[in-house]
Amino acid sequence: MTSTLDLTALSPAEKDALILTLSARLDAALRLIAELQARIDDLARPGKTPDNSSLPPSKGQKPNQPQKPGRTGPRTGSLGRKGGGRALTADPDETVIAQPARCRHCQAALTPADQRLQARYDKIDLPQVRPIVTRVERYAGQCRCCGSITLAAVPEGLEPGTPFSIGIVALAMYLRFVHAISYKRLSRLLLDLYGLSISEGALDAAFLRGKPYFDADTAAILARLRRARVICSDETSVRISGRTHWNWVFQNDDLVIHVIRPSRGAGVVAEVLDGHRPALWVSDLYSAQQGHADTWQICLAHQLRDCQYAIEASDTVFAPRMKALLLRAAVLARRHRTLAESTRRAYRARLERDLNAIMVLAPTQRDGRRLRQRYGKLREHLFTFLTHPQVTADNNSSERELRPMATYRKVTGGFRSGWGADLYAAARSVVGTAKRRGVDAYAAIRQTLQGQAAIVPG
Repeated sequence: MTSTLDLTALSPAEKDALILTLSARLDAALRLIAELQARIDDLARPGKTPDNSSLPPSKGQKPNQPQKPGRTGPRTGSLGRKGGGRALTADPDETVIAQPARCRHCQAALTPADQRLQARYDKIDLPQVRPIVTRVERYAGQCRCCGSITLAAVPEGLEPGTPFSIGIVALAMYLRFVHAISYKRLSRLLLDLYGLSISEGALDAAFLRGKPYFDADTAAILARLRRARVICSDETSVRISGRTHWNWVFQNDDLVIHVIRPSRGAGVVAEVLDGHRPALWVSDLYSAQQGHADTWQICLAHQLRDCQYAIEASDTVFAPRMKALLLRAAVLARRHRTLAESTRRAYRARLERDLNAIMVLAPTQRDGRRLRQRYGKLREHLFTFLTHPQVTADNNSSERELRPMATYRKVTGGFRSGWGADLYAAARSVVGTAKRRGVDAYAAIRQTLQGQAAIVPG
């Protein structure tokens, strides 16, 4: 397009003013172009999925699985063996022997010598369960000599107070805190399955009476945590009375402790550890999880997902090579505790050399540059597990401990009271710690209500 402006007719001052005006318009246009390009880049970026980010699996879109060739009906057996069902029970409660008395064709009598075992199988049923009600009639006698009143003693477990036994409360807590059953559904379940009528309010009162036992057990677990050498930690959100709180977990091979606090800050870690500084810490890269121990192991599972996202965002320089290196480390982590110290040192030296070669790369894509900058600062924490085999290369154990909370949160929506959240955290601490000692969840809850600690103090 040809300009109609006669520049020769302009004075020097007018030309200067025109140049300034056009320069300002050009700057504005360049800024707008940059903003539009940034928006285009954001729209073109790959979406976050469980495979390339920390999104939980429930947030991902699950594709339909293809029909396996040749299958037209239900499975008939496990892979590698012919179908036939479960193994026979070692000690059946009753055995039914079915033997024919006569031939079905000619009606001739059949003797035991004519018979052979054709099939053996189990039929399993559940007994009908109904509450056992014990009526206690307690008498008081008046002495004819002095006139004083003597109240009869009652057997242990039959004291006055709540009519519900420890077994009933333990079952209700197990269903509530392990299987995330709401108060209303729990009350209906106990009525339908066991014929036990117990209101939501009675369940709430029973849980509140049992809370001191779990608090005492949790205090013993917390005391042991504050002397632990290795601690793995993670956190997830939870709602209490309509407000967001955070469920923190601190655990290792020996114990688990859950705490629920309104903060996601590092102050929660300082409160829980109370001045203790462990030797080794395993967590993700969240800032509040950093700086609490002498040595740190970064969760490699998170790093692999971040590398995958950078690859999907078109980084072809840094992320693919870094992902390959982290996958090699993850393979070593599956057996690093069985390797000799010299072998682990050699593997770490090899990984460090390969990391040096990757770090000299100069990615141009922004996610690749971000990853390169990250590992330039944190590279010494990538392969700690090869120097200290007590730790794992990922934080999956902590995430598994938090998974029941995610289920509980989805089913119930959260907690209505602070004490209910604290009781949940204490119960999960007891159950998780007992599991590490081979005690199942129901037994752990019942033992705690009976005053038996899940962990020996000391």
